[in-house]
Amino acid sequence: MSNFWKTWMQIWCWGVILFGAVLAGGAFPATDAAVRTLYSILGGAPATPEMFDAPGMRFSVGLMGAVTLGWGATILGLLPAIHQAGAPAWRGLTLALAIWFVIDGAISVATGYGLNNLPNTALAALYFIPVLTTGVLKRSAG
Repeated sequence: MSNFWKTWMQIWCWGVILFGAVLAGGAFPATDAAVRTLYSILGGAPATPEMFDAPGMRFSVGLMGAVTLGWGATILGLLPAIHQAGAPAWRGLTLALAIWFVIDGAISVATGYGLNNLPNTALAALYFIPVLTTGVLKRSAG
């Protein structure tokens, strides 16, 4: 993978990390505005502060943010090893992304937030562009 695509993947990871931080902000009333806006857009109805005060909601959104942040940071930290390991590592990461994409998408539709599949598809596409362009799923090491 060229330096251009390696940088692309690093930026992709930082985007995941930033999104995780935004979600984590939903755990606290003082920092939940971005998440409420996101819920309003994806759910088609205004997300009120009271909605986030429902039992477990702040915990769930904050925890989802922490997991997303950790997911992005993990991939970012492992990118050098993934580049070195080649196709088996890229296939494992790609499988993990596909599992997330399918389950998250199904949950989004089932819970009335089907529009969430648009940013999910964009995130997946931004991952697959360098992966498919460079052929890292086929190469042993790189």
